Amino acid sequence: MPQCSVAPMMEWTDNHFRALARILSRCSWLYTEMVVAETIVHHENDLERWLEFPAAQHPIVLQLGGSNLANLSKAAKLVSAFGYDEINFNCGCPSSKVAGHGCFGARLMLSPRLVGEAMQAIGEESSAPVTVKCRIGVDDSDSYDQLCNFVSTVSSLSPTQHFIIHARKALLEGLSPAQNRVAPPLKYEYVLALMRDFPDLQFTLNGGITTVEQVNYLISDKGVNGVMLGRAAYNTPWCTLARADSCIYGMPERRITRRQVLREYEEYAESVIGKYGNNKPGIRVLVKPVANLFHGEKGSSRWRQAIDEHSFSELLEKTMAVLPDSVLDTPVPYEVSAEESTLLIGSLPPSPSSTSKVLVSTA
Repeated sequence: MPQCSVAPMMEWTDNHFRALARILSRCSWLYTEMVVAETIVHHENDLERWLEFPAAQHPIVLQLGGSNLANLSKAAKLVSAFGYDEINFNCGCPSSKVAGHGCFGARLMLSPRLVGEAMQAIGEESSAPVTVKCRIGVDDSDSYDQLCNFVSTVSSLSPTQHFIIHARKALLEGLSPAQNRVAPPLKYEYVLALMRDFPDLQFTLNGGITTVEQVNYLISDKGVNGVMLGRAAYNTPWCTLARADSCIYGMPERRITRRQVLREYEEYAESVIGKYGNNKPGIRVLVKPVANLFHGEKGSSRWRQAIDEHSFSELLEKTMAVLPDSVLDTPVPYEVSAEESTLLIGSLPPSPSSTSKVLVSTA
């Protein structure tokens, strides 16, 4: 059960970002972007471009999308050859490109039996564990009882034992995907109640978590099984992923600097540039994941502006000079002050009061 993982994010958690993430954190679980089952089936003879990943990226989870049982089954069978550590099924994306096309993404939460059948079809063809990522509800179908029914139905019809819960409901009409990440209120109490009412299942909490201090607080003080970081891992990787192994997993400190991180990533980038021909991937795609490595630091804006079309090593030589040595060569800050820690944890939504009665048992 991963204590800390990085959420699947379209156009963000590609192979290149995952390469950087794995340099920063050896223990955090990484998720791919969602890959639609039909894409896998259609590209059956060219799957390396869609599914291949370096062995160093383990532990890694492939997220599947779709609702056609035959295609999901065939896709799971094809995926098995690539050795993912887990197959995750998308029941949480509110994008109209996903949820707006039939029963797909977050809309699947309205059809728990179909999800259960889909997970059974995937599980029959997968040698890896199968999991579901979902919301706490969709539109007006957002009661705790309805969430319990979804979890109960899916787990009873399939081998699914682990649910990753984005603790906001999805609004399929009137809100963009970006608004769906911030507008519906977070209800962490729903996830805590699921842990109470389904003690034989595992739950990872997702939504609104931005620091490793919050991850630790939710695990140690609230008893959450695991926590998933989203855009914070991408936007502030040095403050989150680079500190995860020591602060969350208790691993020995790695006194790695951002200069060293860039050199390691350079080796990866030079090995894959143009791998698929016609400048695919190209420099701008490969440099995108490291653009936030100096977020909030002196020189970070100039670093981003200095990106140009060169070989990756030339790019580093031409641009790293705009950053102070003190920024490049300072190791990861494994500890923060007590005051900073309180502020970081305190930015979470308040916990429900002990007298709250919104949590109901399914027994």
